[in-house]
Amino acid sequence: MKLNEIADNKGARYKFKRVGRGIGSGKGKTAGRGVKGQLARSGVKGIRQFEGGQMPLYMRMPKRGFNKPNRARYAEVNVGRIQTAIDAGKLDAKSKIDAAALIAAGVLRRAQDGVRLLGVGDLKSAVNIEVAYATAGARACVEKAGGSVAATEPRETEEKSAPKKASKKGGK
Repeated sequence: MKLNEIADNKGARYKFKRVGRGIGSGKGKTAGRGVKGQLARSGVKGIRQFEGGQMPLYMRMPKRGFNKPNRARYAEVNVGRIQTAIDAGKLDAKSKIDAAALIAAGVLRRAQDGVRLLGVGDLKSAVNIEVAYATAGARACVEKAGGSVAATEPRETEEKSAPKKASKKGGK
């Protein structure tokens, strides 16, 4: 095969049809838009969801949920992935494993707002891990292997995070 013989498969590239270039082209005069009306004009947008003045379906449906714009994003890593890195010699099981060590070993690309440890996989080595969050399964897996998990940002329980009710003072 030579460079000049390289070509796309038949039908891989669609040849753009030039419209409005004479009656003999097949797409002359109205350029395939039909005659008159809103769709024949230029600059028409959103006609597909327009319902003739009736409230459109997407506006009639209820809105649910809320996306917090500044929520913390965590890099997630499984305990099985840490064990794979230890077996490959990229992580040292005897030293403390934190976000910087995981990035240096190539387990994570970036730490984002912290590391969340998940409990998928098995861990055979006793390791000391320092992460932002760790699931209950991940903690159990690490402690079963003889290691420890230090969570730098412990989650608040519901009773701690619930606002305190103001007591009424005075009254008859």
